[in-house]
Amino acid sequence: MDRKKLISIVVPAYNEEECVDELGSRLAAVFDSLPQYDFEAIIVENGSHDRTWDLLQALHARDDRFKTIQLARNFHMDGGLTAGLAYVSGDAAILMTADLQDPPEVIPQFIERWEEGYDHVHGIVTARTGTGPIRRMNSNLFYLIAGKMTDGRIPRNVSDFRLIDRTIVDTINRMEERNRFMRGLFSWVGFKTTGVEHERVPRHAGESKAYTFGVLGFAVRGILAHSYMPLRIISGVGIALSGLSAIALVVLALRFILVGVPFPGFGTLISVMILMFGLLFSILGVLAEYIGLIYEEVKQRPNYVVRTELGFVDDPILDRRTGPAKPVAAVLTSSR
Repeated sequence: MDRKKLISIVVPAYNEEECVDELGSRLAAVFDSLPQYDFEAIIVENGSHDRTWDLLQALHARDDRFKTIQLARNFHMDGGLTAGLAYVSGDAAILMTADLQDPPEVIPQFIERWEEGYDHVHGIVTARTGTGPIRRMNSNLFYLIAGKMTDGRIPRNVSDFRLIDRTIVDTINRMEERNRFMRGLFSWVGFKTTGVEHERVPRHAGESKAYTFGVLGFAVRGILAHSYMPLRIISGVGIALSGLSAIALVVLALRFILVGVPFPGFGTLISVMILMFGLLFSILGVLAEYIGLIYEEVKQRPNYVVRTELGFVDDPILDRRTGPAKPVAAVLTSSR
């Protein structure tokens, strides 16, 4: 008898006590609707301050298909995804959010496209309901800028909701970089890719953790980690300003020869100086961001620290010590 294929679901959860039970119920319904597959749900408790961890333990006690990793603190979305992928044992992994904005009911479509031969199936958001105009504007600007600066490697309206084949899971786990923007990494590795359209529904409950300044910082780091375009823009601006300065010098010299001493331009000179200083500090800011990314890489700190794990029969800690990607993780304790 052939072995059933195992599908792993990776879900980071940060302060999602109001969503855990509904998440478990809807995922279990999807699992039961696909009896030809085995499922495991790896929910990464990402340093929550509410009852998320307690509810996840209760969920595991009711259904052992739900496994849990508790991180030592909040390592943000990408740190949670990195931790979950290190524990994946399935033939494919599906990444989604715990707030149920990524509908679990789309999972069968992901698996169907995977069975057609696609290694990477990402969700394409056709509409965002329940979000304000500022958040929608931020998303549109991010995808526009990120797409232009990364040569289209970050597709428009594609979130973290996706299915990746085991081959991609292993490839991502071998990457040891610290500044991880997972959407960019999934696009960078390539493989045969397709998309499934779906509507991004409002949160099931609770408050969004995607605050404007946090999202902005996340977007900046993601773009800089996958693009040298800002550095090239700096070079372009420098060349353009040099050219304009040369032209202005020639014009002023001709004016001096033909007309005489130019008009007193103290205010103009001050304005130009302030403009140039502002431009200079902007350039230094971009360079500082890149230096900060290098600094994070040089420190070689782990992308996440596991405090406790629950529900894993094999020893994933031992497995993590055998692969080349394992310095990116640290584990404090283990409970089964």
